[in-house]
Amino acid sequence: MKLRILGCDGGIGDGAQTSAMLLDDDVLIDAGTGVSNLSVDEMIKIDHVFVTHAHLDHVACIPFLVDTVGSIRTKPLTIHAVQATLDSLRKHLFNWHLWPDFTKIPNDCSPYMRYEALSLNNTISLQERRITPLPANHAVPAVGYQLDSGQASLVFTGDTTTNDALWAEVNKIENLKYLIVESAFCNQKREIAIRSKHFCPSLLAEELEKLERNAEIFISHLKPGEAEITMDEIQQCMAKFKPRKLENNQLFEF
Repeated sequence: MKLRILGCDGGIGDGAQTSAMLLDDDVLIDAGTGVSNLSVDEMIKIDHVFVTHAHLDHVACIPFLVDTVGSIRTKPLTIHAVQATLDSLRKHLFNWHLWPDFTKIPNDCSPYMRYEALSLNNTISLQERRITPLPANHAVPAVGYQLDSGQASLVFTGDTTTNDALWAEVNKIENLKYLIVESAFCNQKREIAIRSKHFCPSLLAEELEKLERNAEIFISHLKPGEAEITMDEIQQCMAKFKPRKLENNQLFEF
């Protein structure tokens, strides 16, 4: 399996792009503004989008993706998410007000897009790839994902905060190799992080003490303008984990 980071920032501007990751050439994990880095030929190949939650920085490019390639694909794009997230997309995005309902275009029998509900901890197999939704604790219903090639696993927490249920599942993963976890705010904004259910370095340091597996740790969702100070704080308070900043265009093979 190959995972290419299209976007991993907590905002846009000066090269920053929001959450989107391309698994091999046919699966997206989230579809934030990072999808705009793909060519049309690359977009045509995408058959599945696994969404962590309904916030715009994680779904903003789904409408443009479907609109751009829906008419030149041979089958619908499948949007995978927990039911509450799918309900939000139906009600608030693909509702004919903000964007057309592409599950009805060009018609009900042959749509450009379809929804498929996920259940927590219930694995989806795509060829030899196994994708499992993991618990997340965010301001709206949300999940993370385990991506398992059989030889190794990568865990992407998505947006989350203090979450014992997540670590209980992660600690079961015997072939864990990579962990991508967020820190959306610096420590000065700890109260904002708590209210919005994100991590800051001090909160994340407490959580990583629950990790019982060895893994290479990468930090996502850093806010443009605060990334350096947040990473400095992370390095200071959790140096033993050797965390690194996740970078756009970074490639993971596992």
